[in-house]
Amino acid sequence: MQKQHIESRGLVLLGCGKMGSAMLAGWLEGGLPASSVWVMDPKPSDWLKQIDGLHLNEGWPENPAMVLIAVKPQMMADALPDMQPLGNGETLFVSVAAGTPIAYYERVLGQGTSIVRAMPNTPAAVGRGITALIGNSKVSEVQLALAEEFLTAVGQTVRLDDESQMDAVTAVSGSGPAYVFHLIETLAAAGQAQGLPEDLAMRLAKATVAGAGHLAENSEDDPTQLRVNVTSPAGTTAAALDVLMDKEFGFPALLERAVAAAANRSRELAQ
Repeated sequence: MQKQHIESRGLVLLGCGKMGSAMLAGWLEGGLPASSVWVMDPKPSDWLKQIDGLHLNEGWPENPAMVLIAVKPQMMADALPDMQPLGNGETLFVSVAAGTPIAYYERVLGQGTSIVRAMPNTPAAVGRGITALIGNSKVSEVQLALAEEFLTAVGQTVRLDDESQMDAVTAVSGSGPAYVFHLIETLAAAGQAQGLPEDLAMRLAKATVAGAGHLAENSEDDPTQLRVNVTSPAGTTAAALDVLMDKEFGFPALLERAVAAAANRSRELAQ
């Protein structure tokens, strides 16, 4: 982390809900002094109030190195205009607010503003998220690397080639955790239907999904090969996969429709 750069000029966190708090916790654990952070939040948590040295609702420094925008989209119109004096300058703006395109920030803050749009996901709360990011034409490689470094406080990062990819990213990784949570719900319910106690079915489902995800992320084999490895011919797994992989009613068609619905809604919200 470019600590000296941030420490000398400061970092502003506009909005500090669950995502903002997860990021702040990662920065502080990484050694960023609380005194270098200014947080603007109308309803600060007790945790924020207890951080010694943090500038909580005290405005912001004259020329901060970075402003991270983490307000809810419906609050953007009220919160962002206050940041206009920092636009068209040296401050890098990084937004993790869903559904708000770079063009919106350029209209409000000025065309000369360096802006990075990022899409994290909820596993960031436990340091296991993944964030896709892209900058506008004013963002330098140094600034993009700085944004990336700060976002790694809550997990992995990937760079996009074009902002138009953000809708698909939103549909896959942004909304994706909800799909997985629903898989856990339905897998546990299916176990109950086969006679398992509720708590045991849920424990098995959670551990299976978590373990399989960890294996997929760390194995040298790709997910297709991992699936093949665990599928014995004419066995129990094969019987289940015959249902799940049905071309018309199985996972492939279902997830394609679900991801398309999420991506289309993301495009609508950006209008």
